[in-house]
Amino acid sequence: MENIVNIALQILPTSKTIHPYLLVDKAIEVIASSGLRYKVTPFETVMEGSYEEIMNVVKQAQEACYEAGADSLMTYVKIQSSSKDVSIDDKMEKYE
Repeated sequence: MENIVNIALQILPTSKTIHPYLLVDKAIEVIASSGLRYKVTPFETVMEGSYEEIMNVVKQAQEACYEAGADSLMTYVKIQSSSKDVSIDDKMEKYE
């Protein structure tokens, strides 16, 4: 996949001692520091970039949750790819 893709990432962490929102914040920090374009929504975070770049961020986000104390994670990934670049703006511009 050579074109720009959109990947939606939802991480649902569990911990006996840490509130899940605090763990999700760690994943979002990784995404924010990645340099990729992204949009946080109530259920998932959508990223825009190359497939390889984003999948590397997905891995780092999961690792950050474990390092912050997660006991387990359910991780859901949705991918939109095309023969042309895919843009967050193409899907969102009429709503914002």
